[in-house]
Amino acid sequence: MQELNLPPFEAKVTQSGEKLLIWDVLRRRHVVLTPEEWVRQHLVHYLINHRGYPKGLLSLERGHQYNQRQKRTDLLALDATGQPLLLVECKRPTVPITPAVAHQIATYNLTIGAPLLLLSNGLEHYCWRVDAVNRTNERLSEVPAYLSC
Repeated sequence: MQELNLPPFEAKVTQSGEKLLIWDVLRRRHVVLTPEEWVRQHLVHYLINHRGYPKGLLSLERGHQYNQRQKRTDLLALDATGQPLLLVECKRPTVPITPAVAHQIATYNLTIGAPLLLLSNGLEHYCWRVDAVNRTNERLSEVPAYLSC
């Protein structure tokens, strides 16, 4: 898989027939290793090992309703009370981060209400602090550490 602009981790990759599988520490099972999954797994390990997010407060592909349609978040970090804290949208490395892609995560966040958003294709990363009351957002230079949120 492609080298990403995220800290490396010890990926447990196996082969099943013609498919590569990667061990997912959150779902506790092997999942198909797609380019988007490669980015997602890097971000999971980055949040846990480098930003201090508790593994038990991270949720992958959590369902939510938007415009009466069922959608799934790529990754959601909860705070200590179980409220949404950080919503993450992952794209494969070949997908450029455009305003349309940023609009997707902002739209999902209308129903989730996380104060932090992270958008990444593994090479480029954009993080924002969202103030829903004042309808503003602030671009952050890095993902805040869990304890500083």
